[in-house]
Amino acid sequence: MNIPEQTEEDYLRGYSAQDFHAPLCTVDVAVFGVDDGVLKVLLVRRRDHPCRDRWALPGGFPDLSGDSDIAQTAHRKLREKTGLDAPYLEQVESIGNATRDPRGWSVTLLYFALLDFAKVGALVDDTEWVAVDEALARPLAFDHVTLLQTARTRLQSKTRYTALPMRLMPEAFTLSELQQVCETILGHSLEKKSFRRRLEKTDILTETGEMRPTSRRPAKLYRISGTHRDDFVFPGMLEAR
Repeated sequence: MNIPEQTEEDYLRGYSAQDFHAPLCTVDVAVFGVDDGVLKVLLVRRRDHPCRDRWALPGGFPDLSGDSDIAQTAHRKLREKTGLDAPYLEQVESIGNATRDPRGWSVTLLYFALLDFAKVGALVDDTEWVAVDEALARPLAFDHVTLLQTARTRLQSKTRYTALPMRLMPEAFTLSELQQVCETILGHSLEKKSFRRRLEKTDILTETGEMRPTSRRPAKLYRISGTHRDDFVFPGMLEAR
């Protein structure tokens, strides 16, 4: 007897995701800001088990009925856990194994976010800005020390060849202030002339027409131009002085 071939519609009607083992799936976000020459990350204190009362990167589970994609999950969890909205989020890496979460096999989608520290304002309860080096020395929840180190390494890498650090700057800034932020991220000094030369060869900055008083002489203020793109890449790498 010939058995009719099953159609895809029939297959999907009878399909249940519960018939197969599936890992836990979360997002975690390393939120970076620069405060007085220090690269900081935003941590939240976990209120529930597992790892209750330990500090962690903000994150959580997707809302399968409300989130349209994993990026929306990242934005939503950041808002829920910290009260902040991040204008820039970038996915860093997918990490999964049987040991990173005591609840079982788990996969997380790691993001980093960049914020102008001066605009953040008051934080919600159980949230704290911590110097990255200090955070890495803490017993963070799950594998979040590894996640934080991975996110910082990505940020450092992109600082060497993209204009991404401008996402950490206020609306108007001097070239010296921008260089200081890049040096803070990288952890070493940069040669002033070559740093400025690479900017002058592009149109990603626009003079505001205003000056900032300094101890030596007034410095020009700049803002990001309308032609700036987050995927902009410089032709050469930033090198240590």
